[in-house]
Amino acid sequence: MEVQCYPIAITPGTSALLRDFADPANAAEPRLLQRCYPTEPFGLGFTRQAAPELSEEHRERLAGLLVEQADVFGAGEAARENIERLRNGAAAVVTGQQVVLFGGPLLVLLKAATAIRKAADATARTGRPHVPVFWLATEDHDLAEVDQIGLPTKTEIETIKLGLNPGRAVPVGGIPVDGGTEEGRAALNSALDRASELIAWGPVAELLRDCYTKDGTTLAQGFGCLLSATFAEFGLVVMDASRPGFHALGAKALRSAIERAPELERGLLARSEELERSGYHAQVLVTEGHSLLFLLDAETGVRQPLRRTEDGGWKAGSRLYTTRELLQILESAPERLSPNALLRPVFQDTILPTAAYVGGPAEIAYFAQSAVVYEQILGRVTPVLPRLSATLVDPAIAKVMDSHELQITDIWDAKNPEALAQRLGARAMPIEGKRKLAAAGNALDAELTALTEYMAGMSADLGRAAEVSASKMRYQMNRLRTMAANFQVQREASLRKHANAIMLGLLPEGHLQERVIGAIWFMARYGEELPKLLVENAAQECPGHRVIYL
Repeated sequence: MEVQCYPIAITPGTSALLRDFADPANAAEPRLLQRCYPTEPFGLGFTRQAAPELSEEHRERLAGLLVEQADVFGAGEAARENIERLRNGAAAVVTGQQVVLFGGPLLVLLKAATAIRKAADATARTGRPHVPVFWLATEDHDLAEVDQIGLPTKTEIETIKLGLNPGRAVPVGGIPVDGGTEEGRAALNSALDRASELIAWGPVAELLRDCYTKDGTTLAQGFGCLLSATFAEFGLVVMDASRPGFHALGAKALRSAIERAPELERGLLARSEELERSGYHAQVLVTEGHSLLFLLDAETGVRQPLRRTEDGGWKAGSRLYTTRELLQILESAPERLSPNALLRPVFQDTILPTAAYVGGPAEIAYFAQSAVVYEQILGRVTPVLPRLSATLVDPAIAKVMDSHELQITDIWDAKNPEALAQRLGARAMPIEGKRKLAAAGNALDAELTALTEYMAGMSADLGRAAEVSASKMRYQMNRLRTMAANFQVQREASLRKHANAIMLGLLPEGHLQERVIGAIWFMARYGEELPKLLVENAAQECPGHRVIYL
């Protein structure tokens, strides 16, 4: 196995904020970044900072709820031992994800592996036990986003969906995967059959059925079962915080979001302005009247955003509430109130003794804004650490890349199969043709440069006209190179086939593999050694993107 490390700045899809977060020494606005992210992104400094201590009563209630869920998810003995460590005062390294169908993309495994590795490292360095916790984001209501998984065929990424439709915007975690109907059960069985065909029938296909076909299984339960089984050896604690007991434990954050809404809004508006003024982006649009909360309708279960009204009240859908009424709801039915993306990490860290949070690019961007909420509600900012970012290169793909002398950067630069095929065609041309094109191109460029300089010396207008004409001639020269490369591609059919296979496996649809291809595909292909491999590579002495040749 070979592992290569590439700077995050050249990885496809990297935002300015993520680039500077990963390399704060070269950031354009280092002071702003220090306020958003108070710890080193790839260091272990967070392990020397004590995680918050929770009261014995809080720890007992938390552990009791986690044990109940361990039964639901079929958690193993190692996870139950970690729950007992939390009961006895252990800290937590936390990560999380939406409950995507059939386990979601590879990045889910990368998050879990990073939390496991960081927890182990923190335990070794501090002597205080640290436990990896995976937080299921079950309260979101964007069903279309999670009711799908992408798996590769020989020619494309096929999207498998259940077509779930509860008829209203309810939290996705509690939706049954069979829709509660005969048609839904048929759709589930069809999706499982197709997924099994694409990943090849075997242990992972059997695990998928075990997790998703029990009566009444929800999206949250299926996802939690699959994740618990995959990382059973490492004791990953999986939690669904939509349960009433968890909301009661996190009531402080929810109450603060109600009582301190105006000052939280002012702080978030100021931070968003700061980020945009510095050339970054604000991940969440914050407007006047913005709220950090959603409210479940008591009758329909619909999840609606709460907004503040001009008279100091609140509105969810067409219904108005007073602050007192919301606080009464929090007291009697806390599960009806849920945090938005900016409040969620604070809510989470009110419940858990979090030493650090492991996030992907979007969550890291959330933290730039959430830091304001942390400071005002908890008086501290939890360190955020980047998850392992990796591309797994199958031996067959590696062999094809080697035959064409390709590096991963060649694939990233090409961006699509057609451009990569042209590149392969250019490389496969006879040496004589390459020399003639290079000689003609170099001679043309030299003569045009000399000519435009001469004409510019005669007259500025003549110089500009010469530059325009020279640009057209260079374009035609490049077009000739492209035509020659395309001819070679047509002549050697294997070149296009190779380009398609490489892009499908490593940069599908122009995106990093980890964001598109379902984790179960890799699990089925590489077996029980895959979680160990990812945990090993999650040490992250490589402050960037890893390319792992398997």
